Amino acid sequence: MIALVRGTVAVRRADHVVVEAGGVGYRLAVSAETLRRVPALGGAVTLHAHLVVRDDALALYGFATEEERDLFLLLIGVQSVGPKVALAVLSGGTPRELVTALANEDVARLQAVPGIGKRTAERIIVELREKVAGGSAGGAEIVITRSDDPRRLARDGLVELGMTVIEADELLRDAPEDTPENLISAALRAARAR
Repeated sequence: MIALVRGTVAVRRADHVVVEAGGVGYRLAVSAETLRRVPALGGAVTLHAHLVVRDDALALYGFATEEERDLFLLLIGVQSVGPKVALAVLSGGTPRELVTALANEDVARLQAVPGIGKRTAERIIVELREKVAGGSAGGAEIVITRSDDPRRLARDGLVELGMTVIEADELLRDAPEDTPENLISAALRAARAR
């Protein structure tokens, strides 16, 4: 898993940057919020990263802060929210502003994002408002809570391996294991058996 990319900005576009690190150029899709913090060509940059593996592509996403990456991971865990829509949501403001919108159940703010209708906005709020805290308290740090539920952790791990949330849930449904690692192993065995 690629978690961090540090190097020199080789390309800077509206939706992505290329960071040269160790003689290799990494193309990272970025939100408008992250792009604001990326220096001009030739500048040194460090981006937190997340790799999404699909059957037809490896897509690398870059984030200026860990909070933004964590919000991205939470967003792509919501049904019908893919990486592109998650980046669009993150482009609408800082992580603190997004957390505040979730805490205040601001459906209209999420609906303003291209690709998000009322039902998707409501689903995002319902699924994420309990997972994020601190956004509406003045000056409070953003706190993203993580569930210690082994099945939830296993599902998150399978999603990071490239499965959809629905596929991961289906594979985990009958898994008898009790730790995230064992659940992931059981799910991968079930996937191979299909």
